[in-house]
Amino acid sequence: MSEHDAIVIGMGVGGEEVAGRLADGGLDVLAIERKLVGGECPYWGCIPSKIMVRAGDSLAEAARVTGLAGEAQIAPEWAPVAQRVREATADWNDEVAVERHEGKGETVLRGEARLVAPRTVEVDGRPFTARRGIVLASGTEPALPPVEGLKEVDYWTNRDAIETKEVPRSLVVLGAGPIGLELGQVFSRFGSEVTFVEVFEHALAYDEPEIGMAVADALRAEGIALHTGVRARRVRSIGDGVAVELSDGRSLNAERILVATGRKASLAELGLEAGGLDTDANLIEVDGHMRAGDGLWAVGDVTGKGQFTHVAVYQGRIAAADILGREHSPADYRAVPRVTFMDPEVASVGLTAKKAHEAGVNVSVGVAETKTTARGWIHGPGAEHGVIKVVADSERKILVGGSIMGPAAGDNVGFLGLAIKERIPIKNLRDLIYPYPTFIRGVEDALRELESS
Repeated sequence: MSEHDAIVIGMGVGGEEVAGRLADGGLDVLAIERKLVGGECPYWGCIPSKIMVRAGDSLAEAARVTGLAGEAQIAPEWAPVAQRVREATADWNDEVAVERHEGKGETVLRGEARLVAPRTVEVDGRPFTARRGIVLASGTEPALPPVEGLKEVDYWTNRDAIETKEVPRSLVVLGAGPIGLELGQVFSRFGSEVTFVEVFEHALAYDEPEIGMAVADALRAEGIALHTGVRARRVRSIGDGVAVELSDGRSLNAERILVATGRKASLAELGLEAGGLDTDANLIEVDGHMRAGDGLWAVGDVTGKGQFTHVAVYQGRIAAADILGREHSPADYRAVPRVTFMDPEVASVGLTAKKAHEAGVNVSVGVAETKTTARGWIHGPGAEHGVIKVVADSERKILVGGSIMGPAAGDNVGFLGLAIKERIPIKNLRDLIYPYPTFIRGVEDALRELESS
């Protein structure tokens, strides 16, 4: 039996953060990964998808020359995009990442890991023990909705979409969440006829309804169809494509179908019962120090605290500090930012008005349109569908949530995150001197509306 100080199961961004910090702290670390070291983010998520988004945005911005600065002719070509994705992922090769961790003294092992006893895992029949403990960071996989016939057709997940060398002539996207919106808009800008099917009443269902309505306007302005409040009931192959039958009786035909209806943690194979954990749970419960049990920690998607790289890395820092016995603050999720990199960008932080109300907060809101701000009017095309919304606790006079939709929203939302985390009084936010003319002044407009509501 091989013994180590710590064992990390899953080397996505969260697992990498923990393993790297533990190794830097002098521990003997065994890092186990069944696929690629780095996980979803560098190979199919954050990095390659944003390369595609950047390419699509460049086409849209070039088209905006007409009406702003003359005339423009655009000829979209997918080959450079596909090539850049392959360069960024090293053609889905993790050799550099493995060498980086081995250079820290970690042992990197390929295989499926399973808990078999306290502080003990088994990988392909070989047992390994951890003196200090085990970290579960096995991540999530694309989830398939219960649609009749789906498994019998050649469907795409986000991974297939990222790896494609060709743009489909037409595409039905199941799910108008962040992944679906980003990829669907990209393929539309490269010539695909795109249709979204969303079971909830608006796109980005977990964001504010005003955001969802603005997203719908932005999509339709680009000629992208969006069907909300309806689900795919049945899928079948037709010739060189697929037919999607909807719950309202309509039928959609397309060359490809992209399933973007969320992700799920694969916990059944982890042997959670050996760690004293609930084997029927959809996620792993952790405390503020990322502890899941005796000698057991969990970070990343499996904790259900948000399927974001930045959350996994944040949790990884905490878990590593806890394992090393170093002083650290417990996890605080009041101001977790989330960004959808469509055009225009959508960024939110904290609670929506609905979630705040359900939590017992006496809610007040302020809403402003990006196009009515000086910078939004100057910007013109690309800012006409934006909206800013702030959510306040009217008794404590602080913000508990906020959303921005518009150019550079992901960069500007940090301001709201700081205000929420540090409980900055709304009066102090109103007293700030906001640079003019900038997009961040839209927050000032929303705060003004908040005070007058």
